[in-house]
Amino acid sequence: MFYEPKNGHGLPHNPFNAVISPRPIGWIATRGSDGHDNLAPYSFFNAVAYVPPQVMFASTSAKPDRDNTKDSVANIRDTGVFAVNVVAYAMRDAMNQTSGPWDRETDEFTLAGIEKAECETISCPRVANSPATLECKLTQILQLPGEANFAVFGEVTGVHLRDDCLVDGKFDVTTFNPLTRLGYHDYSVIREVFSLNRPGET
Repeated sequence: MFYEPKNGHGLPHNPFNAVISPRPIGWIATRGSDGHDNLAPYSFFNAVAYVPPQVMFASTSAKPDRDNTKDSVANIRDTGVFAVNVVAYAMRDAMNQTSGPWDRETDEFTLAGIEKAECETISCPRVANSPATLECKLTQILQLPGEANFAVFGEVTGVHLRDDCLVDGKFDVTTFNPLTRLGYHDYSVIREVFSLNRPGET
């Protein structure tokens, strides 16, 4: 099968998300300029640079009260900071609850029963029991082609690592089994890890 997206795919469901998978989930925490806290998952998310460490996530839909975007991007645009929380398999139901179309005054931490903590380098909440949290300062927001498509980039200014996830000096994902996003309503979990040395490495 071959199709050009501009002409449609003819399938019952869009295959694009399923092709690019699995994807890590950035559980983005923000605080609005009005003081309301927000937490929402984004699977268009990844690290993009080592030095200085930088990450990005993309928001691809809008709410009518948020100027053609969603609460996360609107809050970051106003305050210039956000926190990325890693999602463990055990947190899957709470994460899913925060993905709903809640109004801007809803605190998703409270809604989903998630323990909240304060960040150290930025004025922003974080998921207290997340295996890791990256505190970020906004570097740029890019508007992409299409409606309500925004890519948000941030520099990591602080890193929280849960103590039980550190094994022999390494951050060990097998201690918490990261949740990943596939296509449609499908997810996966990382339970098996193997290593490969690049050519020329020992």
